[in-house]
Amino acid sequence: MRMLRRFLVSAVVLIVVATTAFLVLAPGYVERSLNPLRMPDEGWPVSAEAEALHSNLVIGDLHADPLLWDRDLLKRADRGHTDVPRLLEGNVAVQVFTTVTKSPRGQNYDGNSAEAADNITPLFVGQLRPVRSWFSLKERALVQGEALRDMAARAPDRLRLIRTRADLAALLADRASGQQVLGAILGSEGGHPLEGDLANLDVLYDAGFRLMGLTHFFDNELGGSLHGEGGSGAGLSDFGRQVVQGMIARGMVIDLAHASPQMVRDVLAIEGARPILSHTGIHGHCDSQRNLDDVLMAQIAAKGGLIGIGYWSDVVCGATPSDIAGSIRAAVALAGEDHVSLGSDYDGSVDAPFDAAHLAALTQALMDAGLDDAQIAKIMGGNMMRYLAKTLPEGRE
Repeated sequence: MRMLRRFLVSAVVLIVVATTAFLVLAPGYVERSLNPLRMPDEGWPVSAEAEALHSNLVIGDLHADPLLWDRDLLKRADRGHTDVPRLLEGNVAVQVFTTVTKSPRGQNYDGNSAEAADNITPLFVGQLRPVRSWFSLKERALVQGEALRDMAARAPDRLRLIRTRADLAALLADRASGQQVLGAILGSEGGHPLEGDLANLDVLYDAGFRLMGLTHFFDNELGGSLHGEGGSGAGLSDFGRQVVQGMIARGMVIDLAHASPQMVRDVLAIEGARPILSHTGIHGHCDSQRNLDDVLMAQIAAKGGLIGIGYWSDVVCGATPSDIAGSIRAAVALAGEDHVSLGSDYDGSVDAPFDAAHLAALTQALMDAGLDDAQIAKIMGGNMMRYLAKTLPEGRE
């Protein structure tokens, strides 16, 4: 009997140790495997001229997903593409941090079912996120938002949440005076955290959300996805139309990054809509199902929106800074230099040729591609700051 007890105790201890090791190590392993960094060990070459230009730029990025991975972003990590130290080292002034809440098993660019098993649920369970976020997409978004607000509260000298135009203006003024502080805008990758209830738009807004994609990789209550069932996907639903009108009224940024072509047309037809496409490539330059048709891209720009160029190989058809610069040149030719921005999709289960700390490699690539200093300043952040200054709610909250 005594030997049996010892055996049972030993077995329980082994199970506890194994479970703890799995919970500690597995999420990090998954992140490393899904967010590879394709950068040479010595980094990409950057000239003194490019470094000087880069250090004087106001830089903004419309899309990154590090909140998904439950890291303390105030600490420099040895995995992924972003954290606050690396963003500041790369001279980024404003970063949009998006919350990812649902990803269908077998996710692809061609067609996904909203009913497929979800990849995010086991990740949240494995990360030991609050139980309320395991089975609610709304709570899943709110938990990630709470993490960002907590980090900003712990280090206000390095990270600030931007809710209003006044917040943005104050941040840019402080950076111009020499303060090394990062502005964070909270966004949602898709409108499914609303859970089909318009009242939840106020819940997200009150939690600090100022940007929302309408869809992600599957059709939802708002309408059709570029990657949903049925090819091109459905258009904007009646509920989706109410959400878009509510976002316009609140000064929230409408993101069409994963919207179906018909949803894009429907949003563009709404009075007052000035949507962006936060992270993408240019279809005419890189023939990928992930990239929206060029005609619709140009129409988004014509409404005063922005086209954020991503860094990963699927959308730029290459794995170097010069490949990203080539897509940016194509975007300028299509949409005009006043409507092109950065939309890295850092930490979004994508590869990247450099992390946030080495962003000067892109400035070098843009110089090598023949863009002048004024064009580079607009693309690297000037266009984004001008758009946000016209779109975000007024006043300080």
